Amino acid sequence: MSGTDEIKINVVIAERSYRMTINKADEAKVLKAAEMLNDRIKSYKQTYDYRDYQDLLSMLCLQLATLNVKYESDAAYKDQRMEQKLDELSTLLSENINS
Repeated sequence: MSGTDEIKINVVIAERSYRMTINKADEAKVLKAAEMLNDRIKSYKQTYDYRDYQDLLSMLCLQLATLNVKYESDAAYKDQRMEQKLDELSTLLSENINS
């Protein structure tokens, strides 16, 4: 990241402010992500019994990690299927070119 592309922003998550230096092109994504986290925390506060924000953040981390594992698994499956289809297509092309 070059210095001219960087900006400093404040992001609030779970009522705590964090000063960050990010790429200007990522600003909207970072702010949207912070908003999504805060919305999820707010939902957890209304739904679950908790002692402090650490409980809520732990639940959020677990949910996001679970989603990440699911998406990685889905992506690996899709990559495998695509590779199979490409192999089938390559075989068909080879058979038709050679005949």
